[in-house]
Amino acid sequence: MFDLIIRNANLPDGRQGFDIGLAGGKIAAIEKSITASPGEEIDAAGRLVSPPFCDPHFHMDATLSLGLPRMNISGTLLEGISLWGELRPLLTKEALVERALRYCDLAVTQGLLYIRSHVDTSDPRLVTAEALLEVKEQVAPYIELQLVAFPQDGYFRAPGGVASLERALDMGIGIVGGIPHFERTMEDGARSVEALCRLAADRGLPVDMHCDETDDPMSRHIETLAAETVRFGLKGRVAGSHLTSMHSMDNYYVSKLISLMAEAEINVIPNPLINIMLQGRHDTYPKRRGMTRVRELMAADLNVSFGHDCVMDPWYSMGSGDMLEVAHMAIHVAQMAGIEDKCKIFDAITVNSAKTMGLEGYGLDIGCKADLVVLQAADVTEALRLKPNRLFVIKAGKVIARTAPRVGELFLSGRPASIDMGRDYVPRCCSADPKPLERTTELLRK
Repeated sequence: MFDLIIRNANLPDGRQGFDIGLAGGKIAAIEKSITASPGEEIDAAGRLVSPPFCDPHFHMDATLSLGLPRMNISGTLLEGISLWGELRPLLTKEALVERALRYCDLAVTQGLLYIRSHVDTSDPRLVTAEALLEVKEQVAPYIELQLVAFPQDGYFRAPGGVASLERALDMGIGIVGGIPHFERTMEDGARSVEALCRLAADRGLPVDMHCDETDDPMSRHIETLAAETVRFGLKGRVAGSHLTSMHSMDNYYVSKLISLMAEAEINVIPNPLINIMLQGRHDTYPKRRGMTRVRELMAADLNVSFGHDCVMDPWYSMGSGDMLEVAHMAIHVAQMAGIEDKCKIFDAITVNSAKTMGLEGYGLDIGCKADLVVLQAADVTEALRLKPNRLFVIKAGKVIARTAPRVGELFLSGRPASIDMGRDYVPRCCSADPKPLERTTELLRK
């Protein structure tokens, strides 16, 4: 007996026309035709069904605070940090909780059910930690929220920064963060990496560190992070976020660095929207792209996942909670427009991010959690192009959000009355000749 069957679904690996049976909060069957009568049924009608989107790098304590107490006039990273410093003393637990819950509402409609948020621990009041721990508990039925103790003003640089971060961990925040490039000196940055990795090893916690978010090619804290990861036995439990200095490093050094990162099994989290917006600000032309070397890191079999980072906060006045928007930008900035490239990009906001976050039971296989999203797109490549509506968002086998299909009405003589933004615009070669479509499906299955 199934609680819910999704009929005629296309899967991310390229399989088409499958039924997905959900029972007891798990995926119980994936077959061409399930004959059982379910409690509820959804006709996917040849559309893509995916596991939920995951955001492994976000700042929920700052989200939706745009304009408080003023706007970021220059739009730069440093003014954003300064502005956050102005806002932080004014923060209240109630306001933080209200904004975070509003963002989580938005995330659910976008099919985003797994989020890792950095929590600023530089204010000794730790009102941010109190608020986000409360939010984590409130949203647990529908969003898994992981929290990182993040010393925004520097672990050593901020007065009382060491003690505040440890107190946040004692309160229940479960991941150790850092920002070595924001310490006063390169030496202090390296010391902070060592100290934070030691702390994580002693407490049995993962590490997720803002690392080298700068255009300076000599900012090489990721090298130290890789070394300390090996030294403290943290392989596979460490993430390096941003890593934008790699876009400015010489190729010889990067060839060595990527090997060190692979040895340490570092998880890499670029943030395409924010990286392309904030980096390269001191350049005229030629102007650097501002994102780490995604293609090269993926080619070295490093686990690369993408974060949204910010939505309407002091650093980024835009954002929508849509991980497909993040991936769409990544395709352009990383210049990964091939079919296989796009499949890897889609993985970076789903299965790769789930690996970074250490999620259990995530995926689209029998026995996985019945957490799924039905998109108004036929396949992965179309989803990345269109950023389509999430027709149904399913958590533990139950629909928790629904959005109507995006259909445009026309009032033009001799033209169609309406158009489906996806279906009506499949590439002509695919509709006229099945071979290109078959080749796409073969690549997706790989």
